Amino acid sequence: MITADMHTHSFFSGDSNEPTREMVISAVEKGLKTICLTEHNDIDYPNNEFDLNVEEYRAEHLRLKEEFSDKIELLFGVELGIMGYLSDRLKEFVKDQGFDFIIGSSHLVNGKDPYYPEYFEGLGTKNGILGYFESIFENINSYSDFDVYGHLDYVVRYSAERSYDPIDYREIIDEILKKLVLMGKGIEINTEGLKTLGYVHPHRFILERYRELGGEIITVGSDAHERTRVAADLDKAECALKNAGFEYYTVFRARKAEFIKL
Repeated sequence: MITADMHTHSFFSGDSNEPTREMVISAVEKGLKTICLTEHNDIDYPNNEFDLNVEEYRAEHLRLKEEFSDKIELLFGVELGIMGYLSDRLKEFVKDQGFDFIIGSSHLVNGKDPYYPEYFEGLGTKNGILGYFESIFENINSYSDFDVYGHLDYVVRYSAERSYDPIDYREIIDEILKKLVLMGKGIEINTEGLKTLGYVHPHRFILERYRELGGEIITVGSDAHERTRVAADLDKAECALKNAGFEYYTVFRARKAEFIKL
């Protein structure tokens, strides 16, 4: 049984209105042992929508960590929007912040978020998906201070090809996974995909291929932005992991991985 949700957001993220305390209370009510808040920080996102106020976030984290110390473990995380040209600024942002866990994610490609239809205009679905994967490969060759890469096929959530076949993109997917394994980095299994794709993502093919290539580090997250989604479908994530050949999932504390038997 998975008892740690390693990808959640509260009102410190630009796309959530949920008080952080409510997220923690929900995790307690659902029987979790660990919750990690991973608030968004996307430098250069249009209108500064995802600029994280780390000092306020840390202060709230410390207050809640003390308040709930006898009920749940509260970890201090961040989800970084990675783009290659931001490498120096990302390093400076992360430095001395004391994060337990860092998710690296791709939300923008050439300044556009696949969440919005404009991303695919002029590209089409297949080129849009391919371009997204290519951007991840570029990002991980430019920046390495993260622990896992988040929702690797995020782009598909908002495409016209939600039943896409990752075999069509196998070459670039393999390059990404081989690089992550070489770097000693993990990936996550993200249950948000069930809402729009009908499966936890990344796609089973990607999970299995990461494992085949020697990847072992995998965290589990709901990507919850409201209390009702905390710990959502962790049982389905567990089944997906076992089916892909994993025997453990991972929790990070002070940037160090602990492997927990499924």
